[in-house]
Amino acid sequence: QVQLVESGGGLVQAGDSLRLSCVASGRTFISYDMGWFRQAPGKEREFVAGILRYGISSYSNSVKGRFTISRDNAKNTVYLQMNSLKPEDTAVYFCNAKTGGDLRAEFGSWGQGTQVTVSS
Repeated sequence: QVQLVESGGGLVQAGDSLRLSCVASGRTFISYDMGWFRQAPGKEREFVAGILRYGISSYSNSVKGRFTISRDNAKNTVYLQMNSLKPEDTAVYFCNAKTGGDLRAEFGSWGQGTQVTVSS
């Protein structure tokens, strides 16, 4: 079982940038496909971005072109660079790790979440 710890959330204004980090411990990081999901108040959790163990990434349409996911296997860390933030990006962001299957599917290991709030 892998343990995930997110950091980097905060309160920003529309148009600002944030970088989220997720550090994994436990089994070998390179064994995992990694992803970011988010849950806004009153809404279901949704896929944001994912990156396969060999580096191919995928994004939801709502963040494509603004967010970039990356991973540093030497540091057991996955990042989410968020640019041009909008109020609708406000949510709790969760890190996800899975050993296979659909990046967008909601299974695997989860972090505790980090709050991102974007004011208009």
